[in-house]
Amino acid sequence: MAVALLSACRPPPPAAPLRSRRGAFRTSCSIFANPAQRAKRKLLELISEEDRGLRTQKDATKRDAIVNAIESMAVIGRSSITTGDSLSATWRLLWTTEKEQLFIIEKAGLFGTSAGDILQVIDVKKRILNNVITFPPDGVFFVRSDIQIASPQRVNFRFNSAVLRGKNWELPLPPFGKGWFENVYMDGDIRVAKDIRGDYLIVDRAPYNWTE
Repeated sequence: MAVALLSACRPPPPAAPLRSRRGAFRTSCSIFANPAQRAKRKLLELISEEDRGLRTQKDATKRDAIVNAIESMAVIGRSSITTGDSLSATWRLLWTTEKEQLFIIEKAGLFGTSAGDILQVIDVKKRILNNVITFPPDGVFFVRSDIQIASPQRVNFRFNSAVLRGKNWELPLPPFGKGWFENVYMDGDIRVAKDIRGDYLIVDRAPYNWTE
C-alpha cells in the first residue's frame, strides 16, 4: 500500500516546468491533506449544488450526508474557541436547514423580487447580531439582536427589533424571540453552526461589510 501511494505521488519528469510539476504533485497527493482540509472540502462539495438548502429539502439522503459532514467538522473543531473577536464579520449564507429563510428564498418571486445575499453580521465587542436578507437592488429585511457569549462555542441572542426597508420607505416590526447557536467549526473562510432548534447553518466570510 505504501509503495502504491508513493508511486502515485511521483512528480512528472524533470523536463516539465517547475510550476507545473509542483501543481501536479499537490493534486496527486491530495490524499495527504490534513483531516480538517479534507472534511471542509467534502462539506463544501456536498452543498455546492444545493441552492442554499432549497434542493436539500426534497432530498433526505443528501441532507443526511451533509449533516454527517457537519458532524465531522464539529469533531475537528470541538476544542476550538469560536466566539472570540474573529467571529466579528459579515457572514454570507451558503447552506441552511432553517425553514423560514428557505421559505423567503423560495417565495420571494411571488412579491416581484428575488432574494440576494443572506447575511449574519456579528460584532462581538458591541454584542450585536443582525440577521439580514437582501432584495436587490434596494430592498432589505433585517432583525437586530443583542448577543452574549455563553461559552467557547455558544452565543446567546435576543431579538430586539426588525425592519423591512425599500428604496423610499421603511416598516418597523416588533421584536420577537431569543435562543442560542453554537459555532461548531470556524476558520478564516467558513463557519458552521447549529442552533437551539437543531437547524444547521454554513456561512462564509463575505467580501464586503454590510451596514444599515
